[in-house]
Amino acid sequence: MIDRTFKYILEDKSFKTLAAGRTDAMVSANEAAFELFLEEPIDDFDSFLNLFNYNLPQDIRALSIKEVSKGFNIIQHSKVKEYIYLFGFGNKFHPFCSPIMTTFLDDLDIEIMKQGAKLFEGIHNFKNYCYKAKETGEYNREILTSEISLNTIYTANFFPETTYIFKVRGKGFMRNQIRLMVGVLVKLGRGEVTLDYIDNSLKEGVDEHMDYIAPASGLILNKIEFE
Repeated sequence: MIDRTFKYILEDKSFKTLAAGRTDAMVSANEAAFELFLEEPIDDFDSFLNLFNYNLPQDIRALSIKEVSKGFNIIQHSKVKEYIYLFGFGNKFHPFCSPIMTTFLDDLDIEIMKQGAKLFEGIHNFKNYCYKAKETGEYNREILTSEISLNTIYTANFFPETTYIFKVRGKGFMRNQIRLMVGVLVKLGRGEVTLDYIDNSLKEGVDEHMDYIAPASGLILNKIEFE
């Protein structure tokens, strides 16, 4: 949709876009970023941003525009991504919640899940948390923040009274990594695995088959921070 909009507003001018990354289908984005390459400079950023927003679909809104140097690469440039996973449990909630919130019908022990989330922080081997991982991949990754707390970020009058967010911050994530992390935390909350199991699964050379990928609908790319 973004490229189609640029093709319309730029008419016959040549352009190229490069996104900061991709997400799974049905994953929402509160903030995202992309790089626009043009052969001719933009004279008025404010007017260009207004024109771009006017022609974008109603579910996409451009927040800002900034000029960068020729050597800037939005994929390679140092950045931190913050994802949140929005969820509730115990009941089937209003259907309007379903696009951005996952409902787990079983009762969950949130306190032990909070302890489990903290185990992901730091530098670990996340091979067990990569869908269809290959032997040649680079799986040692650093998680800057991993925590579960009450949700005070997203609210609506059809939301249940109590919901939770799993917040994760890091420079890069692998295929289905966060959803697999949520999956094992849910199993922890159900009493199906232990804290020691999660701790052991993050060690190099340990092969654990993660068989539960949490639904995509609760995952939100919340923000991208550039240094």
